[in-house]
Amino acid sequence: MTTQPRLRGSAGPAGPATPSPGARVVLRPLTQQDVRITGGFWAQRQAVNRAASLDLGYERLRSAGNLDNLRIAAGDLSGEVRGPVFMDSDVYKWLEAAAWEYGRAPDPGLLGRIREVSVVVASAQAEDGYLASVQQVRYEGKRYTDLPHSHEHYCAGHLFQAAVAQARCTPDRTLLETATRLADHLVATFGPGRNEEVDGHPIVETALVELFRETGRQEYLDLASWFVEARGRGSTARHGEAPTYFCDRLRVRDATSVEGHAVRAVYLRAGAADVAAETGDADLQAALGRQWEAMTNEKMYLTGGLGSRWDLEQFGDPYELPPDRAYAETCAAIGSIQWAWRMLLSSGDPRYADLIERTLYNAVLPGMSLSGTEYFYVNTLHLRDDSHPDDERSPALGRQGWFNVACCPPNVMRLLASLDTYLATRSDRGVQVHQFATGTVEAGEVCISLATDYPWQGEVRIEVLASGDAPWELALRIPQWAEGATVTHGGLPADVRPGEYARIHRSWSGGDVVVLSLPLATRLVRPHPRMDAVRDCIAMERGPLVYCLEASDVPEEVAVDDVRIRVHEAAAARPEHCNDLLGGVTILTTRLCVLDDASTEPYRAVTADAEAQGRASPGPLELQLIPYYAWGNRTPGAMRIWLPQDANGPERASRA
Repeated sequence: MTTQPRLRGSAGPAGPATPSPGARVVLRPLTQQDVRITGGFWAQRQAVNRAASLDLGYERLRSAGNLDNLRIAAGDLSGEVRGPVFMDSDVYKWLEAAAWEYGRAPDPGLLGRIREVSVVVASAQAEDGYLASVQQVRYEGKRYTDLPHSHEHYCAGHLFQAAVAQARCTPDRTLLETATRLADHLVATFGPGRNEEVDGHPIVETALVELFRETGRQEYLDLASWFVEARGRGSTARHGEAPTYFCDRLRVRDATSVEGHAVRAVYLRAGAADVAAETGDADLQAALGRQWEAMTNEKMYLTGGLGSRWDLEQFGDPYELPPDRAYAETCAAIGSIQWAWRMLLSSGDPRYADLIERTLYNAVLPGMSLSGTEYFYVNTLHLRDDSHPDDERSPALGRQGWFNVACCPPNVMRLLASLDTYLATRSDRGVQVHQFATGTVEAGEVCISLATDYPWQGEVRIEVLASGDAPWELALRIPQWAEGATVTHGGLPADVRPGEYARIHRSWSGGDVVVLSLPLATRLVRPHPRMDAVRDCIAMERGPLVYCLEASDVPEEVAVDDVRIRVHEAAAARPEHCNDLLGGVTILTTRLCVLDDASTEPYRAVTADAEAQGRASPGPLELQLIPYYAWGNRTPGAMRIWLPQDANGPERASRA
């Protein structure tokens, strides 16, 4: 009988989601020591995160009052607490990011800061384990009287996640002790026959599951399961609130789509997916799959961004996806990745990995400047010419160094610091590669290296560095867009289908090489006919990247809003890599038309000569489009992803 190689992974620090041995999953994540990004695109982003973002985050937590609030709650400092009631959560997200980063590359200075901040957190905790600094001081210790808005469980959830990261990546366990005391307090306070309300902002669910995985304490999983089942019974309505916003209108297992506040909705689903995996609840898992399907088909932007209403940061109705009013909060994109990752582990379905890739490049990455020091809270798909910023979140201001509600900056930090663990998994069959980056993957006796200049080039070279005697399977995700992709090993082709995994099962030896070639042809994309706001528009993609037209690349006398696209011209767009532009990007150069119409009339009657009104000029301009993630890093100005088609153009695009 053929035996499988040992693919259990090393004993290094686990990642943000580590299912227990008994969890119902088909894929197992690898640890930070198992998977290492060592070069290329994502290594550059991680280096910026470490060198600039984490230092900035620490200083902002000091200057904005987050750390002082905890000191005031501890009695170590006098004064009034500052900021929103959830200020503690930003401290915890920074601590989580710092812990994952320390796990990637230990550094005494970083560990010193982690320990310093952890002691500040621990000192603010009440004797019975309760911890929420603003609530403790501003509201004189009143607890759980306004759960729809108080964010007490939300802050606890981020503390639990930071504590798990710290326990897995550093020699310090201060935060884990603080977290378990607070978790024990929640177990004693909430559940059947006790306080039966739920927090207005989910995240404690997935955090409690991970705390269970780290400590083995069954009561943490039980409470997480209860919180998931309790939501949808309208406890927020008892406070006079509309339950839809709080994801409290329908039980999770009964919903058919997502609704309400986008970040809350996807955080809740990530937690429910963890509960389903640990309890073996196939019905809950199936319901989450249906909701994910509805979200991606009807309520997601081309970029992977979520949330189409500024009003309460919510999802809109199906196909309500206006590009210029897109909210697409960075935190929602990160929550989407967390949900998709858990669904991928449970199912092995490559669609979840496809969405993670789209969201990483086009919905998370735009949220941070190339310098790593400024951030978008809102990720619009269209900034109009002469836009006026009327809110600190407005993209018309450009990226900002921090926000009054600063949830997004440290959220990006923690994702980038833990990104290695999202690249590959293991199973009884072998190793699965989901995302493409230069680095190494180890799974017991198996070790492979990946070398690539992705996303600029489509070749990924995988070399087997070590292997046991038994055969095992290497599975490579073939993106759904990758028509014409090829995989060769030992001169032999493998079976390749877009939207699936190319699987090679064989005995391997050190030095064996597999080459994955992904064609990076320019793709033209047309929206669903019910997306009224972008009807008759075209977007351009190349590989995993969505492209945009930015004012910096348009002549001063031309308005971005007047540019029109012709399909036959755009299909012939020329890619060119520019090392000295925006940190090194591949641009798409194509000929675009400009609206030739001096009229200022807002509306006109339809006439037989209507097509002559507002026609595009016969002599198109040659302009360049840049990857959307890089926009806004030069002079702030207009930008758009969806370009209207020239009404008089000789061709129309077919739906992509």
